[in-house]
Amino acid sequence: MQTEAEINQRFAGQLPRNLAANITYFLASIIIGILLVPYFINTLGIAAYGIIPLATSITSYVAISVQSLNTAVSRFLTIDLQRQDYEEANKTFNTALFGLTVVILLIVPVILMIACFAPSIFHVPKGMETDAVLLFLGVSVGFLIRSWSGNFTVQLFAYNRLDLQNLVNLTNLIIQTGLILLLFTILDPDLALIGGAYLVGALVASGIAIFLAKRVCPHLRISVNSFDRGRVMEICGMGWWVVINDIGALLFLQIDLIIVNLLFGAPSAGEYAIVLQWVILLRAIAGMLSGVLTPTILSCYARKQTGTLIQVTKSAVKLMGLAMALPIGFVCGLAPELLTLWVGDEFAFLWPLMILLTLHLTVNFSVMPLFSINIAHKCVRVPGIVTFLMGVGNFCLAVILSLQTEMGYYGVAAAGAIVLTLKNAFFTPWYATRVLGVGAHTFTQSMLPGITATGLICISAAALRAVLPFPEMPAIVIATITLVYLVAVWVFGLNGSERKLFGSYLPPAVRRIIV
Repeated sequence: MQTEAEINQRFAGQLPRNLAANITYFLASIIIGILLVPYFINTLGIAAYGIIPLATSITSYVAISVQSLNTAVSRFLTIDLQRQDYEEANKTFNTALFGLTVVILLIVPVILMIACFAPSIFHVPKGMETDAVLLFLGVSVGFLIRSWSGNFTVQLFAYNRLDLQNLVNLTNLIIQTGLILLLFTILDPDLALIGGAYLVGALVASGIAIFLAKRVCPHLRISVNSFDRGRVMEICGMGWWVVINDIGALLFLQIDLIIVNLLFGAPSAGEYAIVLQWVILLRAIAGMLSGVLTPTILSCYARKQTGTLIQVTKSAVKLMGLAMALPIGFVCGLAPELLTLWVGDEFAFLWPLMILLTLHLTVNFSVMPLFSINIAHKCVRVPGIVTFLMGVGNFCLAVILSLQTEMGYYGVAAAGAIVLTLKNAFFTPWYATRVLGVGAHTFTQSMLPGITATGLICISAAALRAVLPFPEMPAIVIATITLVYLVAVWVFGLNGSERKLFGSYLPPAVRRIIV
């Protein structure tokens, strides 16, 4: 049995590898995500392109129960394995495996019905109705397969092997993209081929996840005898409130495109989806950064290291805000130029929408490390209710602003910015302090540096682009501001413990040079 010192050393040694793997997966995601948008627009058209992210949005709603139960299982299985209680870990694993299998089988008829009626529910370009059905089927079934294999990637998460988790995700991404390009080259481009690529990628990635989980955690065995009805109630008791929370979160994060498609049609949804891609990419960066710390927070809770948990979380909120300030500030300050270089000057008119969708994200991303506190302490009921109610409010406000004003689909973006920021600027940090029993402004103070930095970068980028020539200007502006910003943050923005925390993410050779 490992001692606490050995566990701490193992976690510390894994951080650089996890960060390197997260960066690799992120770079692959951002490059593929940016390049695929103009490719799809050129091969499929703007209206058909908008159907692709719409299909993933609908799938997220249908499989919400599976995702939420996986979140609850992550909490229980991580704590069982960190405590090296393998008997309880096997009960958790097998209860989740067989329980989620039943849930997924119940979801399949719903998936089939939504896919078959998708052309009747949403605005789909004429002549693409059958292709849209196959797209929805491929994306949805692939998503369910990945969700089921989440029973095995949870083991990688529990042992802090985020590098292997990212290997699974990278495999899925590369196979999806490679198949799409291959099939579009050999055959005529259509939406159905994208659905097939999503399905094949999910199958291969799930197989790799099962193999790696067996290697990393040989203590768990698939056995129906380890199914525990009592554990079902415990997981579902937490999972139910996670479902409510996730539904509310989806009403914030995945409702935009559905509303735009239903109210304004497929071409408008395609335009909105172009800008929304940047939100997705920025969220991927934030998820990468916060995901590295989540196993550490759960491990601190499992070993009752409350003081360490509070300090790490405070620093994580501050570092998250300062890190996200750089890309968010650039996207807002250089919005017209980025759109022109990316998808052409015919879409540069969308720059106000880009700013509206991204400027508030510094606040909403900086609180992401706080969500792990609620999960660790099983305090998910109140956040679930608040998130759900405010998600419903976001939906209602989006419809009102879109139909009762002249804002059009800008009203959808404005509603999300208003409601989501109100929730995460006030409720989320306050509730985390209640759970931990610390001062009410503990985490709010940690958010302020990132907010200030975002404003300064945005203003600086906009000012420099006004005096420098185009198209060379974006690269010069980004390089200059980045260098100045990184030096300023290191010298003035971080204290000693935060520099040490940042240094723990770096490989030893780089750490010796910089730290």
